[in-house]
Amino acid sequence: MAEQQCLIIIKPDGLIKSLTGNIITALSETKLKIVGAKIVSVKRELAEKHYSDLKENQIRKHGEEKGSQIFENTLKYIMGEFHTNRVLVLVYHGENCIEKIRDITGTTNPEDAHPISIRGKYGRINSKTGVFENVVHASDSEASAKREIQLWFQPDELTETIYPAKTEKIQTEKIVWA
Repeated sequence: MAEQQCLIIIKPDGLIKSLTGNIITALSETKLKIVGAKIVSVKRELAEKHYSDLKENQIRKHGEEKGSQIFENTLKYIMGEFHTNRVLVLVYHGENCIEKIRDITGTTNPEDAHPISIRGKYGRINSKTGVFENVVHASDSEASAKREIQLWFQPDELTETIYPAKTEKIQTEKIVWA
């Protein structure tokens, strides 16, 4: 199997519960390389882009009103309105990367996740919001990994070139140290 990439997000509940070290230690069992890492304060636009397919899926599954509410609560969750306003985003790279990581993270629903998986140990379903507070996100396919990595990272934020990139001259404003 060829080398792959996988985006991991340690979500706000993982940070507020100080699980970052436990999660990274568990993921280290994969022997994969971390090629990108950063703390992000998630804004609504980024959350909506990340979960772009979720709204329609939830409406189809639960109906318009409930599906829209689940989607809205999921956005609030990743933006930190229930816990803290930051996430740790990582890019892992290596052989059979997605399968290895998803084996360790467990299934999305914490109640269905194997008890020794990350989501099985630390996740919960919030009974007030219906949100799966599942501590981590992990890309589920090569296509979603590429879309998600390119959404969360710029090419120069990664230590390896994992997708084709180009150099462009752009004019932009940027916050710099005073």
